Amino acid sequence: MEKILIIDDNNDICLLLERYLTKQGYKTASVQRGDDGLALLRKESFELVICDFKLPDIDGLEMLRRIKVMHPTTAVIIITGYSDVRVAVQTVKHGAYDYVTKPLYPDEILYTIKGALERRVQSLSQAKTTTPATAPPAKSSTGRTASSKVSLTPDGKRFIFGKSRAAEQLQKHIDLIAPTDMSVIITGETGTGKEFVANAIHLKSKRADKSFIAIDCGALGKELAGSELFGHVKGSFTGAMADKAGSFEYANGGTIFLDEIGNLSYDNQIKLLRVLQERKIRRIGSNQDIPVDVRIIVATNEDLREAVRQGKFREDIYHRIAEFEMHLSPLRERKADVMIFAEHFLELANKQLEKDILGFDEEAKEKLKEYYWHGNLRELQNVVKRAVLLTQGDYIEADVLPQEIISPQYLTAEDTGASSIQINYDPARPGIPVFSQSAANLKSVSENAERAAILKVLEKTGYNKTKAAEVLNIDRKTLYNKLKAYDIHL
Repeated sequence: MEKILIIDDNNDICLLLERYLTKQGYKTASVQRGDDGLALLRKESFELVICDFKLPDIDGLEMLRRIKVMHPTTAVIIITGYSDVRVAVQTVKHGAYDYVTKPLYPDEILYTIKGALERRVQSLSQAKTTTPATAPPAKSSTGRTASSKVSLTPDGKRFIFGKSRAAEQLQKHIDLIAPTDMSVIITGETGTGKEFVANAIHLKSKRADKSFIAIDCGALGKELAGSELFGHVKGSFTGAMADKAGSFEYANGGTIFLDEIGNLSYDNQIKLLRVLQERKIRRIGSNQDIPVDVRIIVATNEDLREAVRQGKFREDIYHRIAEFEMHLSPLRERKADVMIFAEHFLELANKQLEKDILGFDEEAKEKLKEYYWHGNLRELQNVVKRAVLLTQGDYIEADVLPQEIISPQYLTAEDTGASSIQINYDPARPGIPVFSQSAANLKSVSENAERAAILKVLEKTGYNKTKAAEVLNIDRKTLYNKLKAYDIHL
């Protein structure tokens, strides 16, 4: 009998879910605080955890990270009272199977639970067999075989390489570096798929049958980062109620992926340097060294060389983690890959929304290819999922795409924060922008737009930098760096 843990501060929801799921043949338990849920998870394992995003003591993202560190194979579904795409993206990015919004509907929650448990079984059975370096060519929802090469991540998701020159180069680099134990640094804009590349490297390595642990350093505070990475002993700090193993111990023999490594505090950078040099970790509050054999892959969307020059990141760590560097090109520079990824996301959305959309009509394809894709693959996936939801026929048409994709003809001064910048598109050359003389170059347009957006959000949040960073979906360190870069003084 599969066991499900329900964590929600609303006692009525806990009781209703327990009764309903018990009738469906599951064994259930429930708690109303995050700490109580983690304590229960330390004592016993559950196949699935259903966790509210808004808990009184710990937020949903933090709960998700801790659950995945303790039990990497446990499936997690997040409950949220807010239909917020940013929350959905963040929870799925950090390892949640899916999210559901309140009010809860029995059929919907049961369907999501069954899907999560089936995915978990597939992942476990796959891990027991020899993991293939590449899977057979993926069939798109139209029945055509995609020409791109794919790999499977440990949770059963496919990593799509694409067919552009940049994609081919990326594939060669993965094939080259994966069999080694060299440290890898992956750079690229937000949403370009850095964690999926790290997964692909792990899958093709000699460590493929061991754990792959992903940690978002940008979301960890100084003390919490040390505990999550290296563990702690009981009583080492307030709230340390029991001994806890860190991510490096859980990843022993496998691979650890440190996303946004530039956000690590100086103290934790020193501890990481010791791991890189001596291959040993020491739990917070302990005097005992624990040997670990872990391959380290890191990612960042900032310039670590510049951070080193500014004294914000240790140079000795940089040279050890940058044994091999890979840069992921933004989607707008990989036009040949747009429809390959779009059809892949269409297939995923069909399964998630229980629909059977066959593909995209020609106008929709052209609009997708022409668009700038500021948010890269993550934005494309959201756009496709929304289009699948809105489509009533067999094919996605242009009119269900967001307005900024349907009509990208003008970028006004209000959008950019500039005084008189306008971008027009030549009808004879679709997708090719024609700048007015007042626009010096695309970089200045982008910077002006970003500066204006930051100022606007700061004004709306009463110049509260923490709230502004949350609204902008960046960490506080990144916000401070941008304030300095754009000479914004508060």
